Amino acid sequence: MSQNLYMIEFTLPPQPFSAEFIGKIPAQRDMINHLMTDKQILNYMLSLEEGRLWAVVHAESEPLVIALLSKLPLHKYTEYTIFPLTFYNAATHFVSQFSLN
Repeated sequence: MSQNLYMIEFTLPPQPFSAEFIGKIPAQRDMINHLMTDKQILNYMLSLEEGRLWAVVHAESEPLVIALLSKLPLHKYTEYTIFPLTFYNAATHFVSQFSLN
């Protein structure tokens, strides 16, 4: 099957966040970092001011995106909308090469 890209827009609960919500943030960050290492999530962005999170997900199908999202620690606190992407362009991060000379 081919891989597709999806933009996910999450709506966060109103602030101030509950202690239960805040307590799950470290597990959420750990899982997101793992999924980014595995290239299942390509980007993850937050705007506390707008109460929104965005992510670009790499998956074979929308049902697999939903399955992935349901495993996130903050899943039950957010609502989300999935947008299939026609294309995705991003600037890459370049790391300077060190010279041993």
